[in-house]
Amino acid sequence: MSNSVPHSDTGKIQCLMTGIKMGESPRWHDGRLWFCDWIGQTLYALDGDGTSEKIAHIASLPFCIDWLSDGRLLVVNAAENRLMRREADGGFVTHADLAPLSAMPWNEIAVHKSGNIYLNNIDHTFGGEFRPGFVALLKPDGTLSKVAEGLAFPNGMTIAPDGSTLIVAESYAKRLTAYAIGADGSLSAARTFADIDGHPDGISVDREGAIWVGAGKHCFRVADGGEVLDTIDLDRECFSCALGGPDGGTLYMTANVWSDAIFNPASEPTGRIYATEVIVPAPGQGR
Repeated sequence: MSNSVPHSDTGKIQCLMTGIKMGESPRWHDGRLWFCDWIGQTLYALDGDGTSEKIAHIASLPFCIDWLSDGRLLVVNAAENRLMRREADGGFVTHADLAPLSAMPWNEIAVHKSGNIYLNNIDHTFGGEFRPGFVALLKPDGTLSKVAEGLAFPNGMTIAPDGSTLIVAESYAKRLTAYAIGADGSLSAARTFADIDGHPDGISVDREGAIWVGAGKHCFRVADGGEVLDTIDLDRECFSCALGGPDGGTLYMTANVWSDAIFNPASEPTGRIYATEVIVPAPGQGR
């Protein structure tokens, strides 16, 4: 793919960065795109012009990020089964010990406006014998508990703009599953938000409550109920996506060659950050 490829629905796709081993967990924060290079074990922040900064070395696969309401960065460190918090001096401390619930790899994180934190876990060794995963709730007082179980490889995760619903990508079930969020942070009323043509990975919600989801060599925009509203085709697998940019109207996509990223990590890096303009911006932003 060249640096600027016409796309009939959403404009041009630009390649902002190359040389990434395995880009994942992108988030727009404080004017930059932050993302995790799982195999490169590096947390990056990327400006809109493609200038990148290495924020931290994170020796974990996977590791994922989000922020507390006070602006402090949280990092899920699966290798150490803990949630880390970055302090003002740039150092990391343990925000929560995750080991009591599972010794298996922790994956995505989503911070609710209430201060509750949702984390998910596949609860089996990747590539090993399958066992259903779960979603856990970490409350501000430090209480950690399972609030949803029986998920077929929980992956990307996001919260609806009004804070009422948690949406989780179930990669093995090829669907997005929605849960009602209770006042106490509990999850209930599980339902299928959308069936996905492929194995959904990372996801991002827009202002209208539709979900962008990476699956195979595509990034789909799907409505609640499953209608596909838009499709972006890429030249390699879309591992995740995030809405951001100055007005919230840019969709960023982390894309990698799957076989090289997973099975041949010593190969030349195939990971890229792609970006395209979309019509519906991120929640709380508009044009």
